[in-house]
Amino acid sequence: MADTPRRGALAGRRPSSALLGVVPFFAYVTVFLLIPTLVVVVGAFIATGPDGQGGLSLANVRALAEPAVTSALWHSLVLSAVTAVGGAVIGAFLAYAVSTANVDGVLRRFTTSLCGVLAQFGGVALAFAFLATFGATGYLTKLLTAWGLDDTGGLWLYEWNKGLMLVYLYFQIPLMLIVFLPAVEGLRPQWREAAETLGGSTWLYWRKVAAPILFPSFVGALLLLFTNAFSAYATAAALVSQGSPLLPLAIGGTLNSEVILGQENVGKAMALLMVVVVAGVMTLYAAIDRRASRWLAR
Repeated sequence: MADTPRRGALAGRRPSSALLGVVPFFAYVTVFLLIPTLVVVVGAFIATGPDGQGGLSLANVRALAEPAVTSALWHSLVLSAVTAVGGAVIGAFLAYAVSTANVDGVLRRFTTSLCGVLAQFGGVALAFAFLATFGATGYLTKLLTAWGLDDTGGLWLYEWNKGLMLVYLYFQIPLMLIVFLPAVEGLRPQWREAAETLGGSTWLYWRKVAAPILFPSFVGALLLLFTNAFSAYATAAALVSQGSPLLPLAIGGTLNSEVILGQENVGKAMALLMVVVVAGVMTLYAAIDRRASRWLAR
């Protein structure tokens, strides 16, 4: 009985000592997420004068209404939405096909492993792969040109509404499979058997049972794909060398003083706009994901 207070004291120390394990994580988040976000938020409301001194102002926020910024935002939204919807639909069908395969089969393991690699294969390396294949001097472009099937010389690859969409789908589809496959696997065989026992057809099962259950997970994955495409930079920067048709490229142009000197804080205002859009989308994603988790846990 004398050891009871001591055990209670030791038990009270465990939570505080357990927090030491997450200190590196919090340090990482603070240095690479919280501090940069704070710099963006503060810098967006500071205008730099000719003498280099800055003061609080809404000039940078007003600059977001300029045609160049609104055009870049619109292009980014369209590119993200189209590739998210296309990747979600194709990836969903692919996820269902994979879910019907043997769990321990070679095909299933190969497909999931390949998608795991392709979902992370982006940036300059992905842009170079497409340039070497479909670019102006790509081997497929030369082959199609020799056959008379391509008269553009591969220039379509450098356009944001053609080439970038194809490139983005390259990593959007496998990402959708990875995210959506657990939801498809969460469909219990007993639900389909119950529907068939009650005289329901396959179409009725998918329309009344499977689709309502998978819909929250599908929408959540769709929003995740949208955010993934909206925030991508390196691939677009490697392919689009002229102009800033997308918001991330416009931000990079202001930070590099590509057009006008002293526009860094305007770039921070555009970055703040991206943060607001991504935060809104991810908040909606978190709410939908919680609902989907409750459905699949039943």
